[in-house]
Amino acid sequence: MSINKVILVGNVGKDPVVRYFDKGVAKATFPLATSETYTNQQGETITSTEWHNIVLWRALAEVAEKTIKKGAQVYLVGKIKTRSYVDKDGNNKYITEILADTMLVLEKKQASVGGQQNASRNDYPEKGAAVPEVNDAGGSYHAAGETMNKPDKNGANHDNPGPDGSFPESPAGGNNEDDLPF
Repeated sequence: MSINKVILVGNVGKDPVVRYFDKGVAKATFPLATSETYTNQQGETITSTEWHNIVLWRALAEVAEKTIKKGAQVYLVGKIKTRSYVDKDGNNKYITEILADTMLVLEKKQASVGGQQNASRNDYPEKGAAVPEVNDAGGSYHAAGETMNKPDKNGANHDNPGPDGSFPESPAGGNNEDDLPF
């Protein structure tokens, strides 16, 4: 058995470049930065950034064209693909890409303090907050403000809060990490 699955949460480095091919098939590409911060033995804070080449196809690419801009924080699920090509000098070149099949645009919280808008890179949407979500396998796009009614096998809907604002409990009697949006 083998698994090729990648989950990334990072910031978009450039606006997506979208190209349309035969029969209107869209392909979007953009760089995504993921960062890790640690303290070395000398007590210095070091930030290490990795850049990933992201590729989206079809409806997911069209959604990215409309909703993603440089600096946006996104959650992606996909797989690693490595391809090769021959450059103009005849040299073999290799490129590693993340072929994403699920995308979630993470909205940043906006807080007004003294007339200024503050947004933290590490702010995630509150549980129950509507954020655009795309899963190309299902071919659907859920924009902010739309509800996603997907009851589980027991009839409970874990995507929408109940009338009191709380989320339904799982059959085991409590919410678990599988109920999280990511």
